[in-house]
Amino acid sequence: MEVINGVLFHAVGASSASLCYTPEKKVKGWSWQTYWLAQAAVCWLLLPLIIAWITIPQLMTVLKEAPVVSMQRSFFLGMAYGIGGTAFGVAIRYVGFSLTYAISVGISCILGTLLPPIMNGTLDSILLSNGVSYLFAGITLGIMGIAFSGLAGRSKEKDLEKRHANSSEFSLAKGLPLCLLAGVLSAFYGISLNQGQPIADVAEKYGAGNYQGNVIYIFSNTGAFISTMIYCLYLHWKEKSIGEYTSAGKSLGLNYLMAILTGFLWYGQFFFYGLGHVRMGKYDFSSWAIHMIMLVLLSTVTGLVLKEWSNSSKKTIRLLIVTILILITAVLLLTQANRLGNTV
Repeated sequence: MEVINGVLFHAVGASSASLCYTPEKKVKGWSWQTYWLAQAAVCWLLLPLIIAWITIPQLMTVLKEAPVVSMQRSFFLGMAYGIGGTAFGVAIRYVGFSLTYAISVGISCILGTLLPPIMNGTLDSILLSNGVSYLFAGITLGIMGIAFSGLAGRSKEKDLEKRHANSSEFSLAKGLPLCLLAGVLSAFYGISLNQGQPIADVAEKYGAGNYQGNVIYIFSNTGAFISTMIYCLYLHWKEKSIGEYTSAGKSLGLNYLMAILTGFLWYGQFFFYGLGHVRMGKYDFSSWAIHMIMLVLLSTVTGLVLKEWSNSSKKTIRLLIVTILILITAVLLLTQANRLGNTV
């Protein structure tokens, strides 16, 4: 039952992630870097500190006893993730949201899931465990579903391009390297959480329980914030846009509200990720695959609810249906794998 609860927590986190950038549509009078840095300050700097202070007993003692090397690894891997997030945002301009999502999330899903057990030296024992065939079948189907999601999304974008001639900046030559970079570096976040586990173990010793993962975000998210801040400040200097934080007219209050909402939604995905992760048992590393797959699944469903797929061609709708069925099957297989993995 714990595994089922874990998957449900992952679903809540993925739902939060699928909605986290929708508030951006309401932002007016701000350049991308102004909005991005404002929401990053919430989700990558303020909330990790506040939530850890609330949920981790004797936080300062935990930080004193936690291994310094784990803090450093989590921080610098988080910085790499921040660079990947920036590359993701730029890639969208050249190859569209759907292809960027499919390529980057697909790579992140593979690397972020398989590298932790390889780095920890536990892959050999995992290959001999119960349910391993379900595990790899679920990961494989998940990657296929993410790929189909990209095909469906690109098909939708082509449908729109036919109606709006010459409105696309599509350039695979520019976008593909950015997608690859974003995928590799985004996987570093999952690795960052894995490398920060010794910090969470100390927090558990002091009674953090299922909230133990919140202490890792102090380091992983701060790292992401630092790299993001550097890039955004560079853009502010280049475009002379630093004054936008106080000069958006009547939209200023709404802009800050949307940035705060985005920050809460983004942080929410990993707050619930942590609650799901501690319940997965032997195959806890599969949390990253479950999160990525459900993120794509629920983002697709969110798009349907928001009518983003209206007026798409029949070919696009067929691809969309196949995508949803594959992703649901992948989640079910991974759930069964984790249930079997916890049996002797």
